[in-house]
Amino acid sequence: MPRFSYQALSASGEPVSGSLDAPSRSDAFRLIEALRLSPVEITATDADALTASRSPAADSPIRLNKPRLIFFTSELADLIDAGLPVQQALNVMAEKQQDPVIRRTGDRLRTLLRDGRPLSACFRKASPDFDDLYVSLIAAGEASGTLPGVLHRMALSISQLHEMQRRFTSAMIYPAFMIAACSVLMAVFTLVLVPQLTSLLAKTGQELPAVTKGLLAFSSFCSSHFWSILASIAALALAFRLAIASSPGRLWWDHAKLRIPLIGPIIETRFYAGFTQALGNLVSNGVPLLSSLSLLARGTTNRFFHHRLALVVDSVSAGDPLSSALARAGKFQPLMTDIIAIGEQTSQLAKALLKAAARYDKELDVRIKRLTALISPVIIIFLAVVVTIIAYCIVSSIFSAVSGIRANSN
Repeated sequence: MPRFSYQALSASGEPVSGSLDAPSRSDAFRLIEALRLSPVEITATDADALTASRSPAADSPIRLNKPRLIFFTSELADLIDAGLPVQQALNVMAEKQQDPVIRRTGDRLRTLLRDGRPLSACFRKASPDFDDLYVSLIAAGEASGTLPGVLHRMALSISQLHEMQRRFTSAMIYPAFMIAACSVLMAVFTLVLVPQLTSLLAKTGQELPAVTKGLLAFSSFCSSHFWSILASIAALALAFRLAIASSPGRLWWDHAKLRIPLIGPIIETRFYAGFTQALGNLVSNGVPLLSSLSLLARGTTNRFFHHRLALVVDSVSAGDPLSSALARAGKFQPLMTDIIAIGEQTSQLAKALLKAAARYDKELDVRIKRLTALISPVIIIFLAVVVTIIAYCIVSSIFSAVSGIRANSN
């Protein structure tokens, strides 16, 4: 079994040293704590111990989805707020939680913390889902002694952003379903029903109305070139993906999305809500404004807003107030700039940002409901128009054929 040497402190504070056998470094820590000693340093003394100290679980990344991230942050905040030291709180997370991913995250963090790393560095190394913004807030709370409050505010902020994304996704499900249903209906009419109608009408030898001729020609083209049409659509989609993968193409597309009716304002409002919420949390937790803006600029996925925030960072680093920097960068709503200017004048920037975030969150909810309310009747009307045109073509062709047959019989 691997062997580890250790240095620890007894209950009276006297230094104690020794060695022991343990399956892994974490087990060595637990054995030393079972002796009522406080581990200070543990060193692997042989090759087997060096191998055991590198746990296979530590080599694989831990992925935390948003609900797990919210739960972990909130639970850790409650434990520390109840008076437990960080190490003991992580022990509880690693040993008492039912979710295996939460237990594994707690175990990874406590192992890293025992190695003497700062808590923020432990979070950075434990999982890629603890992003730069998260780690910076942990560092700020660790330095200011307000870690429980920081964790509670982070859990609330992540929860609000997750709820915002969930509402947006939920609002898009019904329109996407309606568009898919409309596409399937048109494909069935064009590729199945209309060709059958063509063969039926061809037997009558009657002259068809112009609308019916157009419909039949369209159906014949789609049926004859079905695979060519699919290949062309796939090629166009691939070319579009390659175009927006480049930096100029991505910048153009992210800006173009903001100009799409109904969708663009939702994307813009969602950005403002997330930006003001995150910046307000960072500033209120003691992170310098310039560092906060740099973190948000790096974490912004929309390249258009990323470029604008980079300009804001440059202006603020040159000594400009945030409101002036936002106004100079352009493309930021004047209302947000005015709210920030008032917060700067009253020395309550964080409070002003959080109020703006609450306002944008309500506006986003209204816009999503408005989109859902508008898009459903639009799609239904479109479906009704398509079905009406096809039904008219079929009925008029049938009447024309019947009239021709009667005239021939007479």
